[in-house]
Amino acid sequence: MDLRKHLLAGQAIPAHPLALDHRRRFSERHQRALTRYHLASGVGGLAVAVHSTQFEIRDPSHNLFRPVLELAAETARDFLGKQPRDVALIAGVCGRTSQALDEAQLARALGYHAALVSMAAFRDEPEETILAHLSVVAEILPVIGFYLQPAVGGRTFSVDFWRGFFEIENVVAVKIAPFNRYQTIDVVRAAVEVGREDVALYTGNDDTIISDLLTPFSFSHAGQPVTRRIVGGLLGHWGAWTRAAVDTFNKAKIVASQPMISSDWFACAAAVTDMNAALFDAANRFAGCIPGILEILRRQRLVETNLCLNPHEKLSPGQAEELTRVTTAYPQLTDDDFIAENLDAWLK
Repeated sequence: MDLRKHLLAGQAIPAHPLALDHRRRFSERHQRALTRYHLASGVGGLAVAVHSTQFEIRDPSHNLFRPVLELAAETARDFLGKQPRDVALIAGVCGRTSQALDEAQLARALGYHAALVSMAAFRDEPEETILAHLSVVAEILPVIGFYLQPAVGGRTFSVDFWRGFFEIENVVAVKIAPFNRYQTIDVVRAAVEVGREDVALYTGNDDTIISDLLTPFSFSHAGQPVTRRIVGGLLGHWGAWTRAAVDTFNKAKIVASQPMISSDWFACAAAVTDMNAALFDAANRFAGCIPGILEILRRQRLVETNLCLNPHEKLSPGQAEELTRVTTAYPQLTDDDFIAENLDAWLK
């Protein structure tokens, strides 16, 4: 697989949730089912060991980082051996440089194609220190940058930081997830100004998924106007309702190239954001975002529980009712029937 070409073509990439049983133990059976579900939905990649997979998998008390990465890669290879197509395996890489290098080396050994690098461990460091960190990780695996919103552990970066980021040779993409239009524009502008047309722009802005995919961004490079688009998404939201998300994404790619966009797409954008507000628990500053994803998957019987490794992470008061509301309001953006038809096979 030509990774750059694949990512630049635009892919729907879900962040992979973690399946636990009623005793908070790792359920390999349901974890395999989740991987098969995402692949059967037509995704172009899988992001594993990221926020939705729960950072606690790295804790020695759980020791799940390698098992989760290994199981996802093994299940994907088996699935794609029977239904061949290109799927990018992306490993979340966290921590200071020593930890990040260890995680990237393991991911490479397990067959992962790229590293989605969290910068949350560098909240108070100079931007130059973070760029040096990313450059070192990029020597191990191609890097996907990650602009994470401050509400869940990220920080604000300058345009100069993003210019420096796009000057790193082995950068292949960036997940833009500041949940902030000003900061989203900073990233796209920097990509244009540096001239990195070979770096794919992906939305992680769960509050504006459709709008990101439909918006042309125009800036100047070498005195000439250049238009760039966010070509794909790497999203926690897409860990659930994945088949419907892929279908909507594929249609949006076609619509984005057309001179006129129907007002129906603005209605779709609002519906997706409304669904995400319930899923990610926006009313409570995203406290229930991981349990929210798991609750939908639990209702669909893809996982046994909505439990997290951290017992303090649970649905917020009223969140279950909100999930019921949006599921009822937007049935066209759900995929219960698709799952029901295939669940037994995925759970084998």
